[in-house]
Amino acid sequence: MPVERAEFGGRAHIQFNTTSVDGEPGTEFLVRRARIWAAARVNDWIDGAVLVDLAGTTASARYAFVRFALAPTFRVSVGQFKRAFDMFELMSSSDMILVERDGVVRGVEPCAGVGGPCTYSRFSERLQLSSLDIGALVQGEASGGRLGYLVSITNGSGPNTREDNDAKSVAGRVTWSATDAVVLGANANLHDFDNAVTRTTEHAQAFALDVEVGGFSRGLHAQAAVLGGDNWRNLDPSGHASRFLAAQGVLSYRVPVEGGGRIDAVEPLGRISWGDPDRGTVDDGGVMLTPGLALHFGGKNKLITNIDVWRPDSNRTAWSLKTTALMYF
Repeated sequence: MPVERAEFGGRAHIQFNTTSVDGEPGTEFLVRRARIWAAARVNDWIDGAVLVDLAGTTASARYAFVRFALAPTFRVSVGQFKRAFDMFELMSSSDMILVERDGVVRGVEPCAGVGGPCTYSRFSERLQLSSLDIGALVQGEASGGRLGYLVSITNGSGPNTREDNDAKSVAGRVTWSATDAVVLGANANLHDFDNAVTRTTEHAQAFALDVEVGGFSRGLHAQAAVLGGDNWRNLDPSGHASRFLAAQGVLSYRVPVEGGGRIDAVEPLGRISWGDPDRGTVDDGGVMLTPGLALHFGGKNKLITNIDVWRPDSNRTAWSLKTTALMYF
């Protein structure tokens, strides 16, 4: 069957980071992402894409899906894609203005269950509420595009991994564009996991509410969300999961640079992220503060520098300076 349209491209994210934690290498260079993608449209209702990550020592698939656009209100994808949960995770790394979603600081005392700092995205990713999985996704829009929805049914075991039990994970997200510049979102998740204490397969619950003001262009862009549910990686002796809660806000303001120079825009940015891995335990969470600056060079090519400052409730403050160069073709 002939292909109506085909596209190819790629991106490279090269990162430099530091850590204030003793016992860790003080500085580090790494290839954070090196990805090649191909997309094709067979006709007006069938398309698909493959995205391969070459960073590290092996190649691994990120996206690999086929999509059937049965109607504007009903599109079905099968393959590997992001679960239908979490505004911050569903945002492509090509649009991010933070160097790392979870603000990881190498060597910090691990957050209960999820490790690393107790940030919003740490819970979302490590509890497998968001990010990549294999299964089916249904999505669509209504009310002139103001109402949107996503529902995914996936294995629950993560990307490039075979199913490890008979249960499935279900995630859903609904958005409402209150105005052209304000979008409200609600998310729900049932994630299947094998309880190591009770030796049974169970489902952990999670919910999130979010709001976004502005977009990825000039001017103000603000995102805020609250997330809570079962921390299934942190079980008590009887096998019950602790209850976690997290919140995050990200704010930036993109200012175009006139004159036709090499820098198209300058974007000061900031984040505050708070998390508590166990609502029944005191002094086990903390706050992350992230001031930074992004320089835009045209398209999605940019240079981002930020400082992630992790302030735990019961330990010393730690920080990490990170800089990433992002190139697209």
